[in-house]
Amino acid sequence: MTEKTATGFKRSLGLFDSTAIVIGSMIGSGVFIVSADMARILGSPGWLMMAWGITGVMTLIAALTYGELASLMPKAGGQYVYLREAYNPLTGFLYGWTLLLVIQTGTIAAVGMAFAKFTGMLIPWFSEKNILFSLGSLKVSAAQLLGISTIIFLSWNNNRGVVAGKKVQNGFTILKVMLLLGFIVLGLAFARNRAAIDFNMSIFWDAIPTGDGITGSLGTFALLAALGTAMVGSLFSSDAWNNITFAAEEIKNPHKNIALSLLLGTGIVTVFYLLANLVYLQAMPLRGIADGQTVFERGIQYVTNDRLGTAAMQGIFGESTAMLMAIFVIISTFGCNNGLILAGSRAYYAMAKDGLLFESVGKLNSRGVPTMGLILQAIWASILCLSGTYSDLLDYVVFAVLIFYVLTILGVFVLRKKWPDRERKYKAFGYPVLPAIYIILAVFILLDLLIYKSTFSLRGLAIVLLGIPVFFLWKHKKEK
Repeated sequence: MTEKTATGFKRSLGLFDSTAIVIGSMIGSGVFIVSADMARILGSPGWLMMAWGITGVMTLIAALTYGELASLMPKAGGQYVYLREAYNPLTGFLYGWTLLLVIQTGTIAAVGMAFAKFTGMLIPWFSEKNILFSLGSLKVSAAQLLGISTIIFLSWNNNRGVVAGKKVQNGFTILKVMLLLGFIVLGLAFARNRAAIDFNMSIFWDAIPTGDGITGSLGTFALLAALGTAMVGSLFSSDAWNNITFAAEEIKNPHKNIALSLLLGTGIVTVFYLLANLVYLQAMPLRGIADGQTVFERGIQYVTNDRLGTAAMQGIFGESTAMLMAIFVIISTFGCNNGLILAGSRAYYAMAKDGLLFESVGKLNSRGVPTMGLILQAIWASILCLSGTYSDLLDYVVFAVLIFYVLTILGVFVLRKKWPDRERKYKAFGYPVLPAIYIILAVFILLDLLIYKSTFSLRGLAIVLLGIPVFFLWKHKKEK
């Protein structure tokens, strides 16, 4: 029998369901693409693997630390609630504001459009070049309509209840894990290229990025700067693991299962990501030339359209590889968006219950689902699909996302002093050393991005700060 919480949510998510949301929300299409750009920045197989390894360690530390916060406050809204309680309502609102404006909705839009683009490879009618109609300067393609359609469908399905949402999530997560595992096994066993392996081993730690005027290996400081910049890709691909905290009030035995699902989910995905990059390094040389005629000549750095997964498997499946990888990405992105849509609406629900969003968003339907939160999220994500700015927004918010991760993990230290006598059924593993290591690494990356990607970083910071006047205007309206 499903337990019902005081607010009306139904505790229908077990450990398997929760872990499926973590895994499904993390694995999209990034792991098959971003390593190409990372290779151009780092120019070294060893440092490429190091970037993914550091990302994995940071993600695992963060997940283990969030487990304490989830055990302490198993409330709908997750990270929004942690920031509100550790600091103040304004800090919580700035996170929720950024989540609604760009983080969650921008990611949903980007994933929805990735689904549509790869569907266009199978069914050309859905190509971005197929413009259906124009509204002034706005041109609407078949791909955009398909992306929006998937967002609307998944929002509708999740509105039918958390059980309906978890069925889709579980099914697609199992399928994508099996396919990714198959990709890794086949790649490691049959996509081995001895010439590529020998070349990559010969330059393993020799970091020479592409670019004009670069004639030798990077020095220590330049290498650290390049590492921090390159990790934007791996950090983005590993993000969204925290989404399960938003649905805390729908998880059975949340004091135990949230922390455990975070550990299992992030651990499994981290291993998969490292192995996938090992496949690339076995199949292709890391360095290449932009106008190379073959996969080997272009290398990982200049693989066509950055589609590493397709290039790595080309030697096994030949011309059908592109179609097979397109099917994989379609499955992966569809399941990914389901998890994002399910979880995001719970964060807006928590904001509305605090009087910081429309009152209707803080109400549940008869199935225990925040209908208006799903609708608000779907509308804004669809607008971002039409605007075509979702990819730019995601570049802006990597900086902002890291700020909130640092603040949340720092919140564990704050709440240990603020609530010393509160029962903690789970305590952050390795506290205070591991959380401190995460904060140091994340702050280094933030400073690196602020220096070397200042345009994106400052725009991301501006989006966050724009929420300050909105908070006080909303607060004034509520008091009035």
